[in-house]
Amino acid sequence: MKLPPEAHTSRPWRIHEIAPDFRVEDVWALPTPGGREDFARLVALMPSFHSSSPAVRALFAIRWTVGRLLRLDRERPLTLRDRVPADLRDTAPRADTGPFTPLYCTDDEWALELANQTVDGVLHLGWVADGAGAYRGQLAVLVKPNGLLGRAYMTAITSFRHRVVYPSMLRDLERAWSRG
Repeated sequence: MKLPPEAHTSRPWRIHEIAPDFRVEDVWALPTPGGREDFARLVALMPSFHSSSPAVRALFAIRWTVGRLLRLDRERPLTLRDRVPADLRDTAPRADTGPFTPLYCTDDEWALELANQTVDGVLHLGWVADGAGAYRGQLAVLVKPNGLLGRAYMTAITSFRHRVVYPSMLRDLERAWSRG
């Protein structure tokens, strides 16, 4: 379920002090019901998580091909690494996180960064109480577009993210979470 930005911004996440100049692009409630201590399970699941949707895999293959051809994915210096407070440094699990670089991990928060020619981005996973005595995951995507190209790119991919990528990702995540 898509959530309003306030579902992320109203919480006392540590990412707010690290990335105050990034805007909240998307926030989603994840189909990962659990108890207070289950966040580590979500963190462990995410690096191995891949979409089963042929449409999503095709979109990403096209994106990575175009990115390589147009040199959009050249690495840029990470913008947030030096902003991570000392108490959070070296807390992120070491895992294959694809193009993302882990920033930090706490008992209820995991932040990863991506920096390329189009955007500087943060993938933020949180573990939130659902109001009924249980907990669930919450995904927020924070971005800082790089110039006109970055703004145009984010506008161009909006409908793909909302209509294809996120719904497929949420279905796959729900299946993976149910299997335990």
